[in-house]
Amino acid sequence: MIKLLKMLKAYLFDNDHDLRLRIFMFAEAATLLLLSITTIELWFCESSFRLIIMLVGVIVFFLITGSIAIRTKKINIGAIPMIFVMCFMHFTSTFLFDGGINGVAPLWFIYDVFLIAVMLSGKLRVFFFVLMQLTGLACYWYAHVHPEAIQSTMSKTVLSRNIYSFSVLFMSCVAISVLIFIIESLYESQNKIAEKQKKEIEALNASQNRFFSSMSHEIRTPINTIIGLNEMILREDISDEVAEDAINIRVAGKLLLSLINDILDMSKVQAGDMHILVDAYDTGNMLSEIVGSLWIRAKEKNLDFKVNVAPDVPAELMGDEVRIKQILTNVINNAIKYTKEGSVALNVSCEKTEEDTINVVYSVSDTGMGIKKEDIPYLFTAFKRVNEDSTKHIEGTGLGLSIVKQLLDLMNGKVTVNSVYTKGSTFIIEIPQKAATDRTIGEYDYTRNHSLVKRGSYKQKFEAPEARILAVDDNASNLMVVTKLLRDTKVIVETASNGVEALKKTLDTEYDLVLMDHLMPEMDGVECYQNIQTQAGGKNKRTKVVVLTANADEQSRMLYAQTGFAGYLVKPISGDELETELLKLLPREKVKIIGDEDGNYDDMAWMNVGKKKRIVITTDNIADIPLGLLEKYNIHVINHEVHTSEGTIFKDGIEIDTRGVLSYMKDEDHHMKSVPPDVKAFETFFADNLQYANNIIHISVSSKVANTGYENCLTASESFDNVTVIDSGHVSSGEGLLALMAAMYADSNKTVPEVVEYIEKIKGHIQTSFIVDNLSYMARNEQVSNRGANLINSLMIRPVIVAKSGKLKVGKVYFGSSKKSWKEYIRSSLGRFNDDSKFLFVTYVGINNSDIEWIKQEIRKKTDYENIIFMQASPSIAVNCGPGTFGMIYLDKDAV
Repeated sequence: MIKLLKMLKAYLFDNDHDLRLRIFMFAEAATLLLLSITTIELWFCESSFRLIIMLVGVIVFFLITGSIAIRTKKINIGAIPMIFVMCFMHFTSTFLFDGGINGVAPLWFIYDVFLIAVMLSGKLRVFFFVLMQLTGLACYWYAHVHPEAIQSTMSKTVLSRNIYSFSVLFMSCVAISVLIFIIESLYESQNKIAEKQKKEIEALNASQNRFFSSMSHEIRTPINTIIGLNEMILREDISDEVAEDAINIRVAGKLLLSLINDILDMSKVQAGDMHILVDAYDTGNMLSEIVGSLWIRAKEKNLDFKVNVAPDVPAELMGDEVRIKQILTNVINNAIKYTKEGSVALNVSCEKTEEDTINVVYSVSDTGMGIKKEDIPYLFTAFKRVNEDSTKHIEGTGLGLSIVKQLLDLMNGKVTVNSVYTKGSTFIIEIPQKAATDRTIGEYDYTRNHSLVKRGSYKQKFEAPEARILAVDDNASNLMVVTKLLRDTKVIVETASNGVEALKKTLDTEYDLVLMDHLMPEMDGVECYQNIQTQAGGKNKRTKVVVLTANADEQSRMLYAQTGFAGYLVKPISGDELETELLKLLPREKVKIIGDEDGNYDDMAWMNVGKKKRIVITTDNIADIPLGLLEKYNIHVINHEVHTSEGTIFKDGIEIDTRGVLSYMKDEDHHMKSVPPDVKAFETFFADNLQYANNIIHISVSSKVANTGYENCLTASESFDNVTVIDSGHVSSGEGLLALMAAMYADSNKTVPEVVEYIEKIKGHIQTSFIVDNLSYMARNEQVSNRGANLINSLMIRPVIVAKSGKLKVGKVYFGSSKKSWKEYIRSSLGRFNDDSKFLFVTYVGINNSDIEWIKQEIRKKTDYENIIFMQASPSIAVNCGPGTFGMIYLDKDAV
């Protein structure tokens, strides 16, 4: 016993040992102690010597099997014999020879069932539980049929029997309580270790991401100078030899940039920060850019580069052009790298899958070395290169195809590989996209832009000698590149080396456009832009500002869009990109269009200038609508604020993101709260939007939820005759879905009363619910009591919060693990899903990519619906519900 206690103590404080093994040891120790005390009591109560000997034998048997189980670390070696003896030998003996239902056997029955739950798991637990119930039933039936067969070996005095019965009851309760306390303590200890490790991993990932992001930014800056000045060389009248050298410099610079992007993208994928931004793009231009950038590489290896594009492919598609180009560039680049002779071919076709969805198929074939059948499963593994003996001399990071697979997963696309070793390979990439126009691409001539390959010829788009722009950058080389690239346009370019200097210039001089770097000392570009807009006496409050930065990630793109920048250009910048952006944004009267030799440049940039929309839909940023949908349906949002317990104030989604909120709230002493815009902020917001529309319909967060800003919004709207505020009755993407439906309906040339009537009709049919992992965050924001939250969390209850009649209420509750509860929630929630709905939103907080994929697969099991939009909730939502939360929002079956 002493030896067992020493072993028990060693395992108790050693978190390296298996948790179930430690729980087994405590359960065995408690059972041995209980049996030992019972044996002593039976001795003093003059019980049968035969029963005492049996109990002693059981104790010895448990000591032996328990020691073997602990030494071998095989729990079942000790647990199964122990459960068998306790449940079927000890219980039945006690029942038959110690008073039956009037003795202590029922107490031992309860304790034995508890042991089964603690010591066993899975099917063994279920098997012994059922067997125990059958054993108990058999004993009770036997006592009913043969009551005379039930014996009592105890002393016949009532007092001794009552003392014995109470002592067994008391000790059983103590043993069960102590075991529950110990098990809870062990789990808490394990959770603390897991939480500590999680924080360390997150810190390491954050550090890694900062390093890669910084590296990308720092490398893009000198590459911008190299590629920019190299383009100026190509514009000059130079020899063929110099032109060829310059073209090689450009290709090498872009290859270096591609490698850096691969490393940065992989770090974002691993951290769950990769996002897809959907927008309309020109199919022909994208394919031309891809072919143009890779043509020279194929030519260098004397490979034929064949391109075949089906004429029925839409001329414009809705997708993430940047990422699709990255996918195709990676695959084609690989085909060129691994092909020594022969050809590389790109075939593009499409097939209509739904009324507004097209499956675009890109097929890349080569006559290269091929891939062994056994290597194909490892093609998309990061840092893994197949057939390394014959490919080790080929440059690359081993990340390209892994990133391709990750990006396709985010786009709901897929890639398949057909290959014959030594004969060649074919990669078939399918990406579902929507057509942005009814026009088709027609006969596509991939050679039309390849004069750039031969000489890098430059075709000027416009002249604007009266236009004046300000370029702001802390790097003198970048300013020189911008100035030289715009030289032929005759635009007057002034420069500033930091934000402070820029503000001095904007105070005295009116500019037609400002090109703004982001990361600068003293004052960054975002702050400088905001100061220009509010500068007292400044002459550029309404001047358009384009961010020209080396920050190429999606979060930066979203930040700049939310901040209000008129455009976004990424370094390294080409003259063509720069002129195209200026052509769109400079005042029309100051620009003289030059066009190409065929006169193909038209005035598309001015098409919508000065034309107001009849109705614009506005809402809150906490409506959790993806940026691509906001832009597509022209929905404008007003930002809420997030306040910390230290008094710091952040603009929701601009100055702090959801990850920042969750990171801050990990400290239990930290508190945050969501604060809506005040009346003045709403008045300014409405006034700004009425410049672009004759009427505003604002979809507000439910008025019956705390701190929504509905009253402030309603008060502000009273200052305008053409602003209508509607209480959505929902939160998060429930509000967002209503805003999207309203925007689509308003675009069909409807009047304000018609749109309002439509909104009121459908808002009751929007299903908004969230399953919350735990209530700790809600308790910290005083939405529920701490006692109630602790009780629910300790019982592993996962409540579902639903929006009903504008209020947030607890709907169903689920017990068990996260995934078990999520699965039941998905099954139950989708019961009212309308397959004709435009969208199914899945809005989440603090859920990693693998769990998001699992959720997606579970949803796919219940519905074939394709347009499922995964959206990370805004910081204001995250403050209240915490990590591990997700919800499904959709239009139900009863919607008209």
